[in-house]
Amino acid sequence: MDNERRQELKRAYKEVVTYLGVIKLTNTHNNKVFVGSFTNLKNKESYLREQLAWGRHPNAALQQDWKAFGSDAFVYEVLEQKDASKVTGPKWEAKQMEAHYLELLQPYGDAGYHKAPAQG
Repeated sequence: MDNERRQELKRAYKEVVTYLGVIKLTNTHNNKVFVGSFTNLKNKESYLREQLAWGRHPNAALQQDWKAFGSDAFVYEVLEQKDASKVTGPKWEAKQMEAHYLELLQPYGDAGYHKAPAQG
């Protein structure tokens, strides 16, 4: 690859917009919800589906329902996204966005796959 082509590819890569955000995975059989935040949403749906298909998702309840109901029972949705280059702390910002949706959707107990926050 010549130097000019390499420089062209570097410029193109720098122009790619990366989005951080919050996703929701809904089980259509029981309406339980999983909420997650990521600093890069690109290919996140296929990554999550692959992780669940291989039985490697850290959320045991979600993994169990995936196995019981299959991939077609789950709907993936991006709830909110932001241009990562416009945020100074992408990890912090993604977690704040997730906290907002956890508060809004309350995906705990029979409503979701999250453990209820500790009452203090």
